[in-house]
Amino acid sequence: MPPPGPWSRYVAIGDSFTEGLWDVHPDDEDHCRGWADLLAKNLSQRRIAAGQEPLSYANLAIRGRLIRPIISEQLPAALEMKPDLVSLIGGGNDILRPAADVDLIARNLEAAVVRIRRTGADVLLSTGVDAAESPLVGMTRGRVGIFNSHLWSIARRHGAYVLDQWGMKSLKDWRMWAPDRIHLTTDGHRRVAQGALVALGQVPDDAAWDDPLTPLPPVPRIEWARENAQWLREHVYPWAARRLRRQSSGDSRTAKYPELKPIA
Repeated sequence: MPPPGPWSRYVAIGDSFTEGLWDVHPDDEDHCRGWADLLAKNLSQRRIAAGQEPLSYANLAIRGRLIRPIISEQLPAALEMKPDLVSLIGGGNDILRPAADVDLIARNLEAAVVRIRRTGADVLLSTGVDAAESPLVGMTRGRVGIFNSHLWSIARRHGAYVLDQWGMKSLKDWRMWAPDRIHLTTDGHRRVAQGALVALGQVPDDAAWDDPLTPLPPVPRIEWARENAQWLREHVYPWAARRLRRQSSGDSRTAKYPELKPIA
């Protein structure tokens, strides 16, 4: 077992990515797990193996949240728990909107990082994913690239850690992505959790954590067109309908782990 990190109290805040959508918990099909839960479990196991107390963990992330509600609602609750590690990952839902002001998103993010760092806690940020091969979502690639540039600068100025999803080779494979093409599969979350360990300067459990999968044969154009049509019907249309009604997938939802508790 690799040596433990310096953290004993970890709070995760954000949106559906950190809530863990599409990574169904093996013991409860109605419960999401996700990369942050896996990271917390791993950090705790390393502490226990070294004879230390288990890591305490809370996850306040809620699907559909924009960057401002993450900062105004989740961040104060997180800081009240006096964590020594906070993962703050958001802005993706903002960037999906065509009129998104990426510079404003970055300014809000930086202000939040400053608040966290003033408490002495470490901060884990994350770049956006390179969606060059994704229909429609790929149209946000330029905005994501600008956001990533801001994010690396924010991390440098304030001593934050960065999970580099843009640079992950394995995430360029569609098998890492759920049917909605926005959220990760269970294996995708597992690989991101390993990437988060690396970002934090920790030794990963799996040396091949970002190795690409064995390539599949090319998909016939007619089949790809059929899959795109199904994706538009089952995932894009409902999302667009909620936007027109000014609704969010996270309306009326609460955090899955709102209290800091030790992970045995």
